[in-house]
Amino acid sequence: MAGTKIAVLGTGIMGAPIARNLSNGGFDVRVWNRTRAKAEALAAAGATICDSPAQASSDVEFVLTMLSDGSAVESAMTGASGALPAMRADAIWLQCATVGIEATEHLAQLAEKASIAFVDAPVLGTKKPAEDAKLTILASGAAELETRCRPIFDAIGQKATWIGAAGTGSRLKLVMNSWVLAVTASVAEAIAMAEGFGLDPDLFLSTLAGSQVDTPYAHIKGEAMIKRDFTASFPTAGAAKDTGLIVEAARTAGITADVANAVHEKFVRAVGAGHGDNDMAAAYCVTAAS
Repeated sequence: MAGTKIAVLGTGIMGAPIARNLSNGGFDVRVWNRTRAKAEALAAAGATICDSPAQASSDVEFVLTMLSDGSAVESAMTGASGALPAMRADAIWLQCATVGIEATEHLAQLAEKASIAFVDAPVLGTKKPAEDAKLTILASGAAELETRCRPIFDAIGQKATWIGAAGTGSRLKLVMNSWVLAVTASVAEAIAMAEGFGLDPDLFLSTLAGSQVDTPYAHIKGEAMIKRDFTASFPTAGAAKDTGLIVEAARTAGITADVANAVHEKFVRAVGAGHGDNDMAAAYCVTAAS
């Protein structure tokens, strides 16, 4: 699909490396970001910087949205100079941001009203996997769209699964995030407890290593907490937003989500303590003894 035109709307922590990998993969990439300066660095990778979602999305085969939340996605698609009215009739909208179940259903309805094919394709992975084109894509939508979308997913990820009708991907993403975010919060408490009990916190990670309960993610976040390195791979504000989506979805489904509620409260507290732009490993900061 060399030369295939694709617009990437949103060039933040995730959108920028996605756009760069698409460009490196031979796609003709047009990018837009609300703050243009965050997109301009992509010109060196061969991307065309656009002044509006409409400009980026005109005459492209695909539009990929990677924005902060459902409202931001809707604004980019339907607001002033929005992408949706500018899209070709045969174009596909790849909605890759984590926006929750309700917002995904609303966005799918907007696409249907505009007669645009919609693929719900949130991704698993943070900054480094995005940079290394090792994301996992949880794609869902009309089965006949899979073949057309596959080369894009191959350019940005190491695994892509097509799991049913549009909306299924977003449901699974909340399930996966509920586990990832709970692990992060749990590691924060384990590290804080080790330090509070007068132990070297590295003992926690070294004892965990190779055991039946080991998980690589615990080491990634645990090492960051021990080093107090909160350089953002996935910002705490995003974790608070996502746990809020999980809690709301669980409530709607009638699930008693005690863990998700507690994890959400921790990340909200971390944002309130000024760690919104720090990595979600900063959950440690509102856990450790002061």
